[in-house]
Amino acid sequence: MTKKNYIYILGCTFIVTLFSCKHGEGEYHSINDKIEAESKNYQGTSISSESLLEDIHTIKITEGEHTFLIPERKSQITSYACTECHTKPLHELQSNDTLKKAHWDIKLAHANLNTMNCITCHNGENMDNLKSLTGNKIDFNRSHKLCSQCHNKQFEDWKGGAHGKKVAGWAPPRASMTCVNCHNPHKPGFETKWPAQYNTQKLKERE
Repeated sequence: MTKKNYIYILGCTFIVTLFSCKHGEGEYHSINDKIEAESKNYQGTSISSESLLEDIHTIKITEGEHTFLIPERKSQITSYACTECHTKPLHELQSNDTLKKAHWDIKLAHANLNTMNCITCHNGENMDNLKSLTGNKIDFNRSHKLCSQCHNKQFEDWKGGAHGKKVAGWAPPRASMTCVNCHNPHKPGFETKWPAQYNTQKLKERE
């Protein structure tokens, strides 16, 4: 080996060593090593949304790998408990008298009426609970389980926090609105709205 080759190899070895090995504080083999080393003493953020949730009645749910809070719903049904009127099975309460039709103000616009009607979601034998497509009982506080049967993609996004609104902020503990907090379950589509326009004429009149 010539002296020139020896110096060249020695120089390359020095450069590789310089850039690949830890020589001092803050120098690491890779970015992953740096992240791992410098995050050992990280205890998480001290920011919390707890103070924003003090006046909101929430319940904790777990869906898949996600555990978070949602607003409690049953206590918000303040007019009448369902069983105050539904003392009998639905077919016994139904009447042909159009003047005494119950829930007259609800216009169902959720799906084609040949596909979906009231008893698709409501249990005619037990009006204090909702009903799955297979006839299983669903608690009103967990109505998202009902929605997830048809809206699975939105449900998966909601579980991970990508769909829907937060009750408070993004800081933990996570508390998310449910489907019915944003969508009217009987008419879930949002009305089309035009964006507000900047009115230059009004501005001129104020001057």
